[in-house]
Amino acid sequence: MEPVVFSPEMKKGSVELLILSLLEVESKHGYELGKLIESRSDGRLVFQISSLYPVLCRMEDRGWIRGRWVEKEGQRRRKYYKLTKQGRSALSAKQATWLQFAESVNQVLGLTSG
Repeated sequence: MEPVVFSPEMKKGSVELLILSLLEVESKHGYELGKLIESRSDGRLVFQISSLYPVLCRMEDRGWIRGRWVEKEGQRRRKYYKLTKQGRSALSAKQATWLQFAESVNQVLGLTSG
C-alpha cells in the first residue's frame, strides 16, 4: 500500500509544532529540520525546504527559537536554531492543543469510546 502524502492544507497547521518538537532536544538547521520531518514520517510529511524558512523567521520573531550562524570548514554557512524558554512554553501549549484536536476529530469519526 502506498503511503499517504498529506495535502499542504493539512500540514500547514502542524509545521510549528513539528519544528518546536524537533528543536526540543538539540539545535538544527532548516534543511535538517525538513529532512527529519520527512524521514520520521516515512515520507508522508514533505515540506519544500524553502517554505520552512518563513516559518522559522516568524518563530524567531515571536521569540520561540533563536538562530545563530555557524561556519564549518569545507561547508557552507548554516543557521542553527535553538528552542528558547518561550519556545518550550509554546511547545507545551501546542502539544496540549494538538491532543485535544486529535481527540475531538476521533470522537466525531467514531474512532474513540468516549
